[in-house]
Amino acid sequence: MTDTRTRTNDETETSDERTEERADERQRCPECGGPLVTDEERGERVCADCGLVVEEDAVDRGPEWRAFDAAEREQKSRVGAPTTTMMHDKGLSTNIDWRDKDAYGNSLGSRQREKMQRLRKWNERFRTRDSKERNLKQALGEIDRMASALGLPDNVREMASVIYRRALDENLLPGRSIEGVATGALYAAARQARTPRSLDELTAVSRVEKDEIARTYRYVARELGLEIEPADPKSYVPRFASELDLSDETERRARSLLDSAIKQGLHSGKSPVGLAAAAVYAAALLTNEKVTQSEVSEVASISEVTIRNRYHELLDAEEGTVAP
Repeated sequence: MTDTRTRTNDETETSDERTEERADERQRCPECGGPLVTDEERGERVCADCGLVVEEDAVDRGPEWRAFDAAEREQKSRVGAPTTTMMHDKGLSTNIDWRDKDAYGNSLGSRQREKMQRLRKWNERFRTRDSKERNLKQALGEIDRMASALGLPDNVREMASVIYRRALDENLLPGRSIEGVATGALYAAARQARTPRSLDELTAVSRVEKDEIARTYRYVARELGLEIEPADPKSYVPRFASELDLSDETERRARSLLDSAIKQGLHSGKSPVGLAAAAVYAAALLTNEKVTQSEVSEVASISEVTIRNRYHELLDAEEGTVAP
């Protein structure tokens, strides 16, 4: 045991020495071994003894100004919000505040208020200069509204915005509503990000009918060549269990029921949302947690009949016998 520890310590010390040697080599001139200095004005690293240029065209990642305290640094900083595809101009334009107040919080006079109102109007006109930008602004607003109502994260919103921009560039919108394409893009993005929402849930927050959403989604996915895998029933389980305030044990049992059903092929041709809801209900029964079919039905936006039909099949699959 002592020999093993001694050998390990020796190996660690040897590794540290090698690291220090490599670091020292990077600070030395490869020709004469002299120290290297940085010429910030030219962006070069040169040898202080022989003048050999070791590195050149270094990138200065700092600002061009200097500040000597926090207040001066904050005053000189010009950093703004990052660009985002969720805005039609990617967030590069400016906004004029709707409040008629100056920088000190004082109310503006009547003439100044009229002037600011005119500036807001022209600023809005310049931000959306043509019909394409107005279309994009309306669609991205719809995507953001629906994603907020469905509790979808920012990465899904960004992905949906990119899909809609591609559809607009490919001229896929003629003959279809802006809301329909926006909803189809959001549905596709949610499935690609593995945080799917059912068509019924989308229909509840969208301004178009369910059939139009499904039709537009299939059209956009086909024309843009989107690679979307079939929805996994297990991806719905955490959300359903969370909204029903069920335990981790129930969630694990629901996943186990779905694994057994998938192994036996019971998921083929069936709605993944219905299977997930039935698995959650069956798991709650097996773990003695109180939840009703109506509660699960309301959370999953499916009928109680679907839950009753599916959860018997899942229990039979768990026991190793497939119901006829």
